[in-house]
Amino acid sequence: MTAPLLAVDAPSLYFRAYFGVPESSAKTASGQPVNAVRGFLDMLATLVRTRKPDRIACALDADWRPAWRVELLPSYKAHRVVAEPAPGVSVEEVPDTLAPQVPMLLEVLEAFGIAAFGVPGYEADDVLGTLAASASRKAPVEVVSGDRDLFQLVDDERGVRFLYVGRGVAKLEDCDSAAVVAKYGVPPEAYVDFAILRGDPSDGLPGVPGVGEKTAMALVNRYGNLAGIRAAALESVGEMASGVRRKIADAASYLDVAPKVVRVADDAPLPPVDLTLPRAPKDADRVLALAEEWNLAGSCRRLVDALAA
Repeated sequence: MTAPLLAVDAPSLYFRAYFGVPESSAKTASGQPVNAVRGFLDMLATLVRTRKPDRIACALDADWRPAWRVELLPSYKAHRVVAEPAPGVSVEEVPDTLAPQVPMLLEVLEAFGIAAFGVPGYEADDVLGTLAASASRKAPVEVVSGDRDLFQLVDDERGVRFLYVGRGVAKLEDCDSAAVVAKYGVPPEAYVDFAILRGDPSDGLPGVPGVGEKTAMALVNRYGNLAGIRAAALESVGEMASGVRRKIADAASYLDVAPKVVRVADDAPLPPVDLTLPRAPKDADRVLALAEEWNLAGSCRRLVDALAA
């Protein structure tokens, strides 16, 4: 089988690393926490060793809350905003000891020669969606994230799998279409409509009040998609319960815009980047220097070994 492109949601993994590795166990000699860096490198080493990709891309949030999404739905990620220094610019709430680790991580990845990039005006999810859109059976893509919105990218025909790390890389869920159906009761192509109805407080998506996961699943399976559900809700008679019909009708303004907000982009203008998985660090001396300076020797060695294998 052709080796896959490993498309990694970097923010998802470094946030998980930060909260999963105690600060007290991962610091530099000067006391600088490096728990997110160390945890991310260890997760990446595990993924490279077990998934055996021949290409890799770490997607970044060049814009974690794009203005075009906020314009459609002002509540989008609004609860995570700590400052708005300029119109259309939102500063995300990030733990004080995590923020300095992100540029450190990027410096280590650069020394290894592992591609890490974002696209202005787009989130990491959109970079992943665009990479997934290029997949084919001959060149499959495995998307890695703890963000459940990315279940929408699964596509058996084109060879897109979702490696869900919501419970950590050690308990990774390797998801094809059947796995999505088993988990949520809807196929990947209907996941966006299901998620819109259900909502997601973590992203500021209100959903349709009174419509939970089970009702959302039943509606999608009964009427096929959001358009079918909304059409059925407008009928004066039909199988849809009057209470559900009313809830769908009352949420019309949200349902008008939510699809564009929830669906990840598949046409972000990706920069020309070499995604080839390095078999050895691009700058071995720099990796050694950073590993010594930031107390990352064990994690860097594990990643070196994974790449060489």
